[in-house]
Formats: sequence, C-alpha cells, structure tokens
Amino acid sequence: MLEFDVAKIFPFVKQHLPGLAWTDGMVGIGWRHKGELAAGVIYEGLNGKNVWMRVAAGPGRSWLRRDYLEACFGYPFTICGVDRVSGYVNASNVDACRFDEHLGFQPEARLKGAAQDGGDVIIYVMWKQGCRYV
Repeated sequence: MLEFDVAKIFPFVKQHLPGLAWTDGMVGIGWRHKGELAAGVIYEGLNGKNVWMRVAAGPGRSWLRRDYLEACFGYPFTICGVDRVSGYVNASNVDACRFDEHLGFQPEARLKGAAQDGGDVIIYVMWKQGCRYV
C-alpha cells in the first residue's frame, strides 16, 4: 500500500541513509507491506528540470512492484514535469549500483574520494524519455 506522509517516510529513509538531512519541500512516497514501511523514496531539490531521488528499502522485495515504481517515477516526471531524476550511490555499494542500472539509471559522473568511506560517489540520472515506468 502506498504511503504519502513524508513525516513518516523520512525517518525510515534516514535510518538507511544516515547522511540524509531534512529540507523544506521534501516529498516522499513509501510502500507499506503488512502495515510496516518496506521502502521509501524521498524527493528533494526540485528545480523545474531535475529532482534528487533518495531510495531506501528494508530486507526482502515485497516493495518491488510495478505499481510502486510507477508511482515513484510518475511523481517526478508526470506531476512535477521534470526532464530528469538524479541520485547518487557510493561506488562501493555494488548492489545499489547494479539495481539503479537495472531500473534504467545511467551513470553520469564520478566524484573521486567523495564517499564517507573514502571511495567514489557515482551520480546517476534517469531521463524521462528513457523511463519505462511512466
């Protein structure tokens, strides 16, 4: 079941992404499985052309559903009307990099030594015209 209360979604996402800080204008879309949040997406930095997407999920894949992905990409591309969605992942998080690329995100830039572990950060982009969920 979809959850739209960003005040409930933010703590879940922050638990998985400790560096996430609350900013005005944040929007969230979560997925509840058996009443508990199983996944959450936080959007921030909307500027009319781009929005930053931060994603966190608990164990299991109960949240990995077409209707949830359609909601998560429909919001920025259809509701907000942006051309692109950006995100970043520590290069050492190979599973997250693989997952982003499986969804259709493309690596756009590499920030050398920018990760907390001293490794690189990869900036990913999903372009509206390449998104198969809208």
